[in-house]
Amino acid sequence: MCETCGCGDPEIVPVEVQERILSDNDAQAAHNRHHFGDLAVLAINLMGSPGAGKTAVLEATARAAGGRLRLRAVSGDLATDRDADRLNAAGIRSTTITTGSACHLDARLVHHALHHAPCSDCDVFFIENVGNLVCPAIYDLGQAANVVALSVTEGEDKPLKYPVMFQKADLVLLTKVDLIPHLDFDVDAVEDALSRVMPDAKLLKVSAKTGEGIDAWLEWLEVRRPARRLDAKSLDHHGHHDHSLEHGHEHSHEHN
Repeated sequence: MCETCGCGDPEIVPVEVQERILSDNDAQAAHNRHHFGDLAVLAINLMGSPGAGKTAVLEATARAAGGRLRLRAVSGDLATDRDADRLNAAGIRSTTITTGSACHLDARLVHHALHHAPCSDCDVFFIENVGNLVCPAIYDLGQAANVVALSVTEGEDKPLKYPVMFQKADLVLLTKVDLIPHLDFDVDAVEDALSRVMPDAKLLKVSAKTGEGIDAWLEWLEVRRPARRLDAKSLDHHGHHDHSLEHGHEHSHEHN
């Protein structure tokens, strides 16, 4: 570009807006992760398409867990409290994060939800993300592990079409496997697709309806659950902690 009059091709100066957003989010996620770690709570970011069976798997998890694990959850959705209502009915104390038009949760929303859903009295804290196979994978929430629910009704090629989601996954739950006899679905094909995009593909076949695979899922959670080592009540979000990363908008509410 001409320095005198400005004619010619403009100089392109990239504005790294996305980088700044993710940097701010990562700082809040680190705060969340530290809090979960202090409480020795296993935080799971559960992702998947709308209708993949995320809520149903959590309901089945609650039924199978009995007294083995104390479970809590937050459920992200654009509207309604239906998922949280279902989880509360199943015995998982749950809070809704209503995102409006946002297609994913971020670390700040989870942080604020923790004020309404303190996790000092639980072993596993599920973050049921908004149904979406794109954006949720990009945002760190402070979780210990990412779990993706993939339904047999979605086809075998989802890992190839949405590689970032599956590259970020620590575990894939192949859901609704009780429907396989009624569908043209090839388990070997989805395993092959996963092996192409996941560095160390891990797949569990589960059915919320029949209970198949749920015990293996519980074992996976129990192995990763940290041992309690601190006075949880003293570290509750209703107690003293650093509020320097908070913002002033509330997005969540609890259903008892």
